Amino acid sequence: MTGKKKGASKVDVNEALLENFVSLQKVLTNLTLRFEELSGNVGRLLELFEISAKSFADKGASPASVDQEFLKKLDSLLDQNKTISKGIMMMEDRIRGRGGVPRQEVQGFRRPIPR
Repeated sequence: MTGKKKGASKVDVNEALLENFVSLQKVLTNLTLRFEELSGNVGRLLELFEISAKSFADKGASPASVDQEFLKKLDSLLDQNKTISKGIMMMEDRIRGRGGVPRQEVQGFRRPIPR
């Protein structure tokens, strides 16, 4: 009886190995197809970057003018931030004024006096 079990188990093991090998081949084939698709997508992305770089160069936008524009926007943002900060400080003064907590102005900004 043990001979039949060994023979039967060898057949089962061989069939399981064969099924696993076939499944592995299917997975590797699918993986290969996905890599080919990924390679194509990366190629198209590189083409898009090249086209964008050429378009940017053709427009004649010099880095200095882009930097100047950026700096102007940054200055405007800083000015807006100062205005908002002053408004918040004024609101805080009103709220603290009701509570009677004094404040001191330091370098254009208001800070509470330490106790």
